[in-house]
Amino acid sequence: MNLTTFNSFGKISISKRAISKVVAVSVMDCVGVVGLVSTRSYFKGNALTTAHKGVVVTSLENDSMKIDVYVVMRHCGVSASAVSESIRQSVKYSVERFAGMIVKNVVVHIVDVRI
Repeated sequence: MNLTTFNSFGKISISKRAISKVVAVSVMDCVGVVGLVSTRSYFKGNALTTAHKGVVVTSLENDSMKIDVYVVMRHCGVSASAVSESIRQSVKYSVERFAGMIVKNVVVHIVDVRI
């Protein structure tokens, strides 16, 4: 499914998969993140083969979106709330700049912590 927006250039459609890949790259650049994981593959014990599987993009009204991110964090002396806030800001900035659409909410789900 595609997300669609209109601007001075006309109609722009971006796939959720493309946005998910942008989200995955911005999350992996954050300090304290080991990786992304989908809840289904994590609980089955499978390794994640594609990065965008740990990202869920939901389209909202008024050309906006909600993004859920499922992460595995590293215990590196930084608080989980600080890492989560870093992820939120990075994702919001990257996606809004890439897609030209508003990110209303970024929800960070910490699935596991590695020591």
